Amino acid sequence: MTTLPKIQLSGVAKSFDSKHVLRGVDLSIGTGESVVIIGGSGTGKSVTLKCILGLLRPESGSIKVDGEEVTKLRSRGLDKHQSKFGMLFQGSALFDSLPVWRNVAFKLAQTPGVSMKEAKDRAIETLASVGLAPDIGDIYPAELSGGMQKRVALARAIASKPEIIFFDEPTTGLDPIMSDVINELIVKCVRQVGATALSITHDMASARKIADRIAMLHEGRIVWQGRTQDIDHSGNPYVDQFIHGRAEGPIKMQVRKI
Repeated sequence: MTTLPKIQLSGVAKSFDSKHVLRGVDLSIGTGESVVIIGGSGTGKSVTLKCILGLLRPESGSIKVDGEEVTKLRSRGLDKHQSKFGMLFQGSALFDSLPVWRNVAFKLAQTPGVSMKEAKDRAIETLASVGLAPDIGDIYPAELSGGMQKRVALARAIASKPEIIFFDEPTTGLDPIMSDVINELIVKCVRQVGATALSITHDMASARKIADRIAMLHEGRIVWQGRTQDIDHSGNPYVDQFIHGRAEGPIKMQVRKI
């Protein structure tokens, strides 16, 4: 018996006016697997996530989650689909006007049958799982360092025990040591929750740490995908240039001349 992929993209294309961002993305992610999409800025990584969430609708192609076609979902069906997801946003995207525990419990507090006390208790418990003390729950995000804000954002992403977690540039703006701390927490928390993880990043140290498989997106297509341990011997010139950060190669950066 063949196991159904948790997420399946086939020929996904998305444009904005005359700009073709996704040009036929094919990607399969198994249940409980952690996949990282790498690629330069503007290659369509964030657009891919938004299409899977149902926030954007592709012009063509298929996106299935648990075998259900996402592109056909509307209203209540889309709400049910999106309830499967947790997300750690680039820059953390915490609500400055809410104390930390309310940030973590934001989704839980809107769940029918969950009292505010239950939501707070779960928030404090989840903060502990990312190494933050209970008293952190009563202060505000602006009072926290960047690394602590990222931990809070991770706690929010996992608090509702989602089936799928998206990580959007999880280590942006962090120093190398704190980046490694966050990567370790991501691996630990994803395993604890038992979630399927899809991440996008420029940070190869992060990709190597958190991914079971890596896929490279270039000019709207997946140009290589494989096991994390195989990326240094991919034989793909786009991958080789990207992971070694070389200016010379098939990836041409658009630089405006002054």
